[in-house]
Amino acid sequence: MTSSSAPHVSDAPHPQRPAHRVSPAVRLGAAAWIVAAVQFLVVQVVVASAWRTPFSWATNNVSDLGNVHCRTWDASRPRYVCSPLHDVMNASFVLHGALLLLGTVATAACWGRGRLSAGARILFALNAAGWVLVGFVPADVDENLHVLGALLIMGLGNLGLLCAGFVPVGSPFGRLRAVTLTLAAAAVLAAWSFFGQHDPGTGLGALERMAAFAVDAWIVVSGLAALRARRADVAGGPRPSVRRD
Repeated sequence: MTSSSAPHVSDAPHPQRPAHRVSPAVRLGAAAWIVAAVQFLVVQVVVASAWRTPFSWATNNVSDLGNVHCRTWDASRPRYVCSPLHDVMNASFVLHGALLLLGTVATAACWGRGRLSAGARILFALNAAGWVLVGFVPADVDENLHVLGALLIMGLGNLGLLCAGFVPVGSPFGRLRAVTLTLAAAAVLAAWSFFGQHDPGTGLGALERMAAFAVDAWIVVSGLAALRARRADVAGGPRPSVRRD
């Protein structure tokens, strides 16, 4: 008389879908985010170094690097702006937005489910659109459209970061809640101070960077977390395989 054993769940990873690897889409999105932040920082340093007049990271706006004319600029804070590599900076703005959008779409499985997750991703997409807009429309070409782009970045983008702080804790990005909320709080405060022209002594240019680059800091941290996540940790990961003995 033979006996058959009941099916049991094996913890062994599927041979063609390793448990330690997330999907190609998530890896692509995480890589896009990291490249977006790194290239953006590097290009700013290169473009700023080309200025004949000193560029101040504390008092000059990021947008000054993309202005196309050499002249005294900004009635509220008059300063001479002349950026020889403005085309490089504006191309970086556009690339930054495109890669942000790609990463937001491709990492969908890492955000968890629910309205806050969906809302955060929509706001991140609008943030990405803001970067593309400021790249195509420098501040000294059309200030109104450029300011609209800045509001998308520092307004809706930081609201999206705040929403990202409340995505489900079981998701890869939800496990970063403390980091996310800390960055969001700092960014919202900096944006309020910048738009209200309340300089605590850091310089308004530094405030703008805190408001605009908090999302960049987050996408680097989140991109690395997504690359380290196991497939089973993200939505749509493989189910344990069933083996019959």
